[in-house]
Amino acid sequence: MSTGPTSEVGEVSAEDRKLVTLARATRARTRAAEGAAVRDADGRTYAAATVDLPSLQVSALGVCVAMAVASGATGLEAAVVLTESEALADADLAAVRDLGGAGVVVHRGDPRGTLVTTTTT
Repeated sequence: MSTGPTSEVGEVSAEDRKLVTLARATRARTRAAEGAAVRDADGRTYAAATVDLPSLQVSALGVCVAMAVASGATGLEAAVVLTESEALADADLAAVRDLGGAGVVVHRGDPRGTLVTTTTT
């Protein structure tokens, strides 16, 4: 599976800053390992935290994509993942690509909300 380039974060739009705020608040509220937020093609946003139950494990970005699909989204514009991990999981990027196609911007940041890298699917 191929993803687009990963680079340091440059200028971030106000809409993507909103995703950072949503992901950060969700992660803090649940004390989860990760917080994520996505914006669909209609401008709706979805925020989620990592699910880590004995019988179910889903990344925060995976939950966001599932929420968007369950709400009838037909595409994604952008995503933010706040995590201590040094990289995004290939499965998460594949899920974003499955719904959003090529060209979706995915920002990775630290738990405080400082964006570190940007990847394009």
